[in-house]
Amino acid sequence: MLRPRPVRLRDVADTAGVHPATASRALNPATRAQVGADTARRVLRVAKDLGYRPNPIARSLRTARSHTVGLIVPDLANPYFPPIVRGVESVLEPAGHHAWIVDTRGDPERERAQIESLRSRQVDGLIVATALREHPYLRALHAEGVPMVLVNRSVEGLDVPCVSPDDTSGITQAVRHLLGLGHTRLALLGGPSRTSTGAARTRAFRHAVRDAGLADDPALLAEAAEWSEESGARAMRQLLDTRSEFTAVVAGNDLLALGCYDVLAEHGIDCPGAISVVGFNDMPFLSRLRPALTTVRVPHHAVGAEAARMLFDCMAEPARPARSLLLPVSLVVRESTAPPRG
Repeated sequence: MLRPRPVRLRDVADTAGVHPATASRALNPATRAQVGADTARRVLRVAKDLGYRPNPIARSLRTARSHTVGLIVPDLANPYFPPIVRGVESVLEPAGHHAWIVDTRGDPERERAQIESLRSRQVDGLIVATALREHPYLRALHAEGVPMVLVNRSVEGLDVPCVSPDDTSGITQAVRHLLGLGHTRLALLGGPSRTSTGAARTRAFRHAVRDAGLADDPALLAEAAEWSEESGARAMRQLLDTRSEFTAVVAGNDLLALGCYDVLAEHGIDCPGAISVVGFNDMPFLSRLRPALTTVRVPHHAVGAEAARMLFDCMAEPARPARSLLLPVSLVVRESTAPPRG
């Protein structure tokens, strides 16, 4: 028995009484506005009734575009990234694009292999959340003309669009909050300095402390090797081992703050009674910790959405000058901060 042939675009156009080009524009979210509303509704209704499914391969051959974007993240298990992914998809999908999401697990060789795999699938551009301050591979991709937007991090001297939260403002808000409570000995659990985020937040902390007239004590600065709870715990143990006195800790992100919590519990140190803790990012479920974590809230969804819009701009105008966008952040005060004892 012969199988019925698939419904073609021409079948939809003939049934709807329009030209195939009109039907194509009506079925494509990115071009639907070019067709009258009544016509678009009729074409969509006919396509649904006939069971028409667009052929993405044929569409790619016509447009020289795959209508896909590569989204590269360093750790999908990090709760920071899923809301950003949703923000990206909220802009891509209405425009008829889709994201291929890859997790590099912080491994440069895996990153290279994953990106090359995406390029072999002819993605139209990349949204990259894995950038290091020095990143030769991203420089090489940029030199080849690959459309690219960086998220949350930047590469020094690389003229590529970037969307990130306002790190300086967030750290400054955290320090001022602790100063307002009466703390004068503040420590930092900083992120890895090989990332722009780690370097920027450490720099902002030191500026904020000096601006308040307090000593910029190197013994109160600890750098985590990775953005992880385990690295945060190691950095917190390093701070305690110095036996320097401090009554508050600013962590470079919430995972580092969780590591801080672990070590305080190990040593029987009360938070916030003995040491107050502030995080950065406002990951989900922080309000359920005990004590609930005071942290800097980042507009994750907006970060992803703006990155997708920037990438569309890059693809539409490759010669367009790169721009960086800082999104505002806000301090969320919870139970992990309190005035120092005495």
